[in-house]
Amino acid sequence: MKELIIAFGLFLFVEGILYALFPSKMKSMLLKLNETSDNQLRKGGLIFAIIGFAIIWYIKN
Repeated sequence: MKELIIAFGLFLFVEGILYALFPSKMKSMLLKLNETSDNQLRKGGLIFAIIGFAIIWYIKN
């Protein structure tokens, strides 16, 4: 459970630092996100989830 909380904190840190350092770029990225199809978002999310799982599995083993 402790590792999950640390991972969530790291996620919030990375997201926050991106918005703090590049606010205009983040706004334009979010506008482009609205133009992206649901299928593309689903595929991208699945790819990132698999990569994240593979990293966690590699580090834990």
